[in-house]
Amino acid sequence: MAAKVSNAFRMQMEGYGITTAEIHYHLPDHPSLLQLYVWQEYDLAPHFPELKGFLSFWERELDGALHSVRVAHHRLIEPAEWQAVDGIVALH
Repeated sequence: MAAKVSNAFRMQMEGYGITTAEIHYHLPDHPSLLQLYVWQEYDLAPHFPELKGFLSFWERELDGALHSVRVAHHRLIEPAEWQAVDGIVALH
């Protein structure tokens, strides 16, 4: 029986990392007030196609005008973390 690989792991192996965006937007009923929305998803740096798609949806479908977006990104699996291991591991 073959083990199933999670979609999240598969995406990480394809170069995706976790992206967090702080999205500041104007409240529709009170435009002088700012609200914060935190968005987090697997995405590809430096072009961020998932984030850009979400922000396009926001501008197209939601009433709160965007003020600013702050982005942090980290690849969870990097090439330096993988090593070939030759041998047997005994488990008790």
